[in-house]
Amino acid sequence: MIVTNMEIIPGQRIKQHLGLVQGSTVRAKHAGRDFMASLKNIFGGELKGYTELLQESRDEAVERMKQQASAVGANAVLNVRFSTSSITQGAAELFAYGTAVILE
Repeated sequence: MIVTNMEIIPGQRIKQHLGLVQGSTVRAKHAGRDFMASLKNIFGGELKGYTELLQESRDEAVERMKQQASAVGANAVLNVRFSTSSITQGAAELFAYGTAVILE
């Protein structure tokens, strides 16, 4: 399945528009990662634990979006975007959404 943030695919024609598809995940911070992050805030540097957590969250949200697109018969998801929101202290949602289409 093609997944892109572009509105069109050069050389491809949209045969059918199937609508919005989405995927999300809610993740909580890990106490160990929080402790290490607080040390990095003092000394500086990348918060690798959070970088990994966000990458895992993006991957999961995109996979769920692709599953929803497959379920409606799409072979591509165009104009993909990401959004985040705080759910509660220490937990956040990562949301991926796009337009499911059938390309020729």
